[in-house]
Amino acid sequence: MFTGIIKAKGTLAAIRRQGGDVRLSVTAAGLPWSSYELGESIAVNGVCLTAVALREDGFDTDVSNETLAVTALGTLAQGDAVNLEPALALGERLGGHLVSGHVDCVGHVVSRAADARSLRLTVELPPDYARYVAKKGSVCIDGVSLTVNEVSGNRFGVNIIPHTADVTILGEHQPGRKVNIEVDLLARYLERLLGKDRDGAPAEPTSESTNESTSELTMELLREHGYA
Repeated sequence: MFTGIIKAKGTLAAIRRQGGDVRLSVTAAGLPWSSYELGESIAVNGVCLTAVALREDGFDTDVSNETLAVTALGTLAQGDAVNLEPALALGERLGGHLVSGHVDCVGHVVSRAADARSLRLTVELPPDYARYVAKKGSVCIDGVSLTVNEVSGNRFGVNIIPHTADVTILGEHQPGRKVNIEVDLLARYLERLLGKDRDGAPAEPTSESTNESTSELTMELLREHGYA
């Protein structure tokens, strides 16, 4: 698990194709890479990857064809900056929101505009995922936990404060940039509890589910499942 609070900006030092997929070498100052262990989970632009080699200045990670197909990692080039967050340790402050590192979809930046000292980004995501994004809810863009300011159709707006723009790669994003999007875990679990899939059809029952699912969201339903 991750928090969406970026710990460092790194650089994609090398991209090596091997055995049909890709190995990435990432360098970054400010994190004790040598103290981590092989197999450590590290989020790169919000994608949970496994460290297969560790160095004083960074790490290597393998990226499968499946991950390349469903994330924006395949659009990166050598020398690009990336957002980095090691996995959450027990006892750490949860400053953002719970993030799994399992990207839901790839969106793209539609517009950027100055807003006083901040930056406003409008992002478009595939229509099938727009239902998971709500005003004042949480969303993760390229690994950064953000609050949704407004929603219109399959587009939503976020505000990037100067600190976030400085310490992450979001301040560099221009219209057309592809981004990794992970919606709030709560939205996905609530949809399952309501007995619906992404197309609005009844979800297939599981061994844990019953026929008592309802399409009406009530406080009683939330309390029953521990959300209120």
